This record gives sequence, C-alpha cells and structure tokens, in this order.
Amino acid sequence: MKIALGVSGGIAAYKAAEIVRLLQDRGIRVQVVMTRAAQEFVRPLTFAALSGEKVITDLFGSDESQANVESAIEHIAIAQAIDALVVVPATADVLARFAQGIANDFLSTLYLATTAPVVLAPAMNVNMWNHVATQANLEILRKRGVRIVEPGSGYLACGMTGAGRLAENEAIVAAVMETLGALQDLAGETVLVTAGPTREKIDPVRYLTNRSSGRMGYAIAEAALRRGARVLLVSGPVAIASPGAAELTQVETAEEMLAAVLKLLPESTVVIKTAAVADFRPKSAAEQKIKRKGAMTLDLEPTADILAEVTRRKTTQVVVGFAAETENVLENARQKLASKSLDAIVVNDVSRHGIGFDSDRNAVTIISQNEVVEVAETSKREVAHHVLDQVVKLRKRSGVVSR
Repeated sequence: MKIALGVSGGIAAYKAAEIVRLLQDRGIRVQVVMTRAAQEFVRPLTFAALSGEKVITDLFGSDESQANVESAIEHIAIAQAIDALVVVPATADVLARFAQGIANDFLSTLYLATTAPVVLAPAMNVNMWNHVATQANLEILRKRGVRIVEPGSGYLACGMTGAGRLAENEAIVAAVMETLGALQDLAGETVLVTAGPTREKIDPVRYLTNRSSGRMGYAIAEAALRRGARVLLVSGPVAIASPGAAELTQVETAEEMLAAVLKLLPESTVVIKTAAVADFRPKSAAEQKIKRKGAMTLDLEPTADILAEVTRRKTTQVVVGFAAETENVLENARQKLASKSLDAIVVNDVSRHGIGFDSDRNAVTIISQNEVVEVAETSKREVAHHVLDQVVKLRKRSGVVSR
C-alpha cells in the first residue's frame, strides 16, 4: 500500500517525520508532499531520507530545468497510485482550500485529482480552530467523506491553551490504517515470532540445516505490525530484511533460539513459532575442517524442543505452532497439537510443488480445539493474516486483556 503524506506549514510539521516512520513500520510506502510554508519548518531532505521516496515540493518544479510536462502532470500520476491522501498537520489554510476547491499548489491539486480516501489531522491556534469559517470548512469536508482526526487540547506553541493541538501520532496512524482497511485488532498485544532455519555446526565450514527461507515467519511479523502489535522476531539465518519495527534477535543454532525465546517469553502475549528448527545436531563439532577421506559418519543427538518448553513455561500466552509435513498431514498435526499443548497449529504439505519452502505462496490448514480452517493456495502474506485472525479469536476466548 502507498499513501501521499501532505505536510503543511505549521509548527507541528516536524511531527510528520515520526508519522512517516510509524506508517513504514506497518509496511506502508509513504511519498511526502510539502507546501512551501512547510519547508520553512522542515527541510525536504529530512523526509526524503526517512521515506526513501522523492519529496514533492512544487507543482511545476523548483526551477526552469525541472519545469516540464512530466512535473506538470505528476499530481495525476500520484493521485492514481495512492491508496490514501493524508495531511499532517492540516492547517486552517489547507482546510479552507480543500473545502472550497482551490487548487494553487501540488497538495491542493492532488486533493482534487485523487479519488482515494482522505485523512486530515488539523493543528492550529485555538481561536483559528474555533473560528466559524474553520468549523464551516470542516463540516463541508466531513460531508464529503473526509476523515478528520480531531485535535487535542493542551498547551499550544503560540502560548495559548485549548483545542488545536495535533492529535497523538498513534491516533493518526490508527485512523490511517483503519481508512486503508487494515485492522488494528492486535493493538496492545506483544507477538513473539520465530522464523527461518537453524544451523548446527559440523566443522568450521559445514553445518546441518533445512530449506526454510523464513518468508512465512517474516510475513506473520509484518502482518502483526500492520495490525498494531508489538513484534519480537527471533530469526535464524535468512536472506530477507527484517520487517519494519520488529524487534529482531538473530540466532544461529537451536540452543541460541531456545535461549532467546525463553528470555522474551515473559514479555509476550502471543507466541507464533514458524521456525524450522533442526531436529538433530552433531554430538560434537570438529575444531578443524574435516578432510574428504571417504564416507563421513555423524553421531547426532536431538536438539531442544523449543515449542514444548514454551508451552511448559507459558502463563496466559496463546501459542501457535507450525508443522511442515509430507505424509499423514492432518493426523500428524492433530497429534502435535495435543502432545505440545498448543492453542493452534498451522500445517502444510511441503511435498506439494510450488508452495511452502523457497516460495512466496502457501496453502495451510489451521487447527485449534474448536475449529479447522482450510486456507487455499495464496500468498504467504494472506496466509499470515488468516493465522492472525485465528489468534485474535483465541485471545478473545481466553478472556485475557492485552498488556
């Protein structure tokens, strides 16, 4: 998803930088559009560095070398590409121009050109906020379906006290996510996700591992962030970037993953264990590279059962396990659900071509004590949301209030 974030000329303009970061943490691309007045408070370079996107500052470019047909119609291209237009802060001037349909800069022109939902977070002096003209403009905008994130009351930059203070960042972000259709039903939850494979050392250059790419776990972490959760991600070695604001702990072996999980367990309200932990490790690793002299025999021992240890130590957490099976898929999953005392288990048949390991797609069955949900082949991102839908149900059934 992508939004355009309009920044207008008020002292609260600096707070828009934090909004950029919070939206990116939830997987939203942000392109910033600044009015000329906004540039008196914050430099465009700040937003360019934060967003990684071009910052729009003028309708026709800032000088003759930039003024061309492409820049002249850029507002149309952006208007068609975004999923929402958000303005933080929205000054009295912006409210007036939007309400009256005045299009004399890029931001106001973009407002008229887009059919995407619009979210405005006003901020201004208390008298400006209470003025009949401002209130009339707000009423016009509300009737058009524009979402207004009401300002708070308090001490204002002008020295006065009263309404007009920019709403809290989290309130603005929640309004944007709701407008985008992204649920915030995990707000207040701390979701501990394990992802990827583990590696068990044979010698300094060899190890035992498996085909897990970590994509499923990372998709769950990203989806949980979008739905408002704090995410603790414990990951084995993978070649993908950590999503957004997930608090990442990198590990290599099963023993390291166990230690990290048990350390974070008391902070969590939900544990989703997607990691493909190596079931065995060499009893002893060679200090030097083992030379090729014919057949190699490895003496293996079981690694720690992290999932069993989590369910043994859990208090009120909802615990969801994953099972990758190649035969008797549902039977094996139900046995694991019972033997590990899980709240739910997500099982997939990894013998099927094109899904599961090394793929962006998956097809799973989610089994709990009360429900069996079949998720047909789809993206791992969609599978992640199906899993989290079940987590929300389980948390509600537990009757435990989020921390």
